[in-house]
Amino acid sequence: MAFPEFFARIPPITLRDPLAELLGASDDGLIEYCFADAVKLAGHSCPTVAGAWLLTVHGLQALYGDAIPERGNIAVAVHETLDSGVAGVMASVATLLTGAAGDGGFKGLGGRYSRRNLLDFGISGVAGMAFTRLDTNAAVDCTLRLNLVPADPRMGSLLPAVVRGEADTATRKLFGELWQDRVKRILIDSANLPELVQIRHLS
Repeated sequence: MAFPEFFARIPPITLRDPLAELLGASDDGLIEYCFADAVKLAGHSCPTVAGAWLLTVHGLQALYGDAIPERGNIAVAVHETLDSGVAGVMASVATLLTGAAGDGGFKGLGGRYSRRNLLDFGISGVAGMAFTRLDTNAAVDCTLRLNLVPADPRMGSLLPAVVRGEADTATRKLFGELWQDRVKRILIDSANLPELVQIRHLS
C-alpha cells in the first residue's frame, strides 16, 4: 500500500481511550491516529476528509490545550442534517477521533464508556461542528472554509472526461495528482491558517 508521500508529514494526534485501556487494547490507553487512518475509514482522500480531519484536530486542541484529549468523553453536534451534503462523511472522521456515535454506537459497559447518542445532526445554534467535553461542559463550534484553498484551475477541464470514463492514462494520473495536491495544501500548507478552521468558544 503506497499513500502519497505527504501523508507522513501530516502531524498525528494522540488520544487517551479509557475503554481501550480497560479492555487491554492499549496498555496505557493512548492511541495515535494518523490522517491515513481517516483515509482508510473513508476509502479515499479528498478535501472533505482532509477538512474534517483538520477541523476535528483543531477542535480538540482548542478544548484540551496541551492535555491529551479523552476519546469517548466528547459529544459532537453538527449543524447540517445527516443527509445533507457531506455531513455524514465529515462526522465519520469526527467519530474516528472522538468516539462519539449515534444510535448505533457502543452502549457502554457497566454503565460507563457509552459512546451512543453522543453524535447529533441538524442542531440549531451550531454554525459548523461543535465539540463538547462531557467532564467540563467546555464547548467549541468549528467552521470549515475550504474555499480558501481552491482546486487547481485545470481540474475544471479534467473532471468531465474523468467522470465520463473518457480520460486517458496520463489525464487520469494528472487528475489524481492535482486532487491530492489540494489535500496537501489543506493539511500542510494551510493547516494553521486561522481563517480555514474558525473556532468559537461556546462555554
